[in-house]
Amino acid sequence: METSPIPIRNEDNETSGQYVASDGDGTHAGKLTWTLRNGARDADHTIVAPDMRGKGIAAKLVDALIDDARDKGFKIIPSCSYVAAQFDRHPEWEDLRA
Repeated sequence: METSPIPIRNEDNETSGQYVASDGDGTHAGKLTWTLRNGARDADHTIVAPDMRGKGIAAKLVDALIDDARDKGFKIIPSCSYVAAQFDRHPEWEDLRA
């Protein structure tokens, strides 16, 4: 069974922001929030709607954050337990840890 793509939108106001996931119909599926702290983005919360869990949405949100960190050159503070666990699973991201 093929799943619908989950678009991720970045909402950034320079000192805080969020990555927002929605399903194919535009319904809110989850978000990862961050706050600027000591020049790094502190990823503080990852939340996925209960009916959307188990579809890899949280991982896609973290991947979007990682891609932006690589493209824009910022570091990440993984305060959120899910983001921290993903960093532990991906040693190749260590250069992005603040």
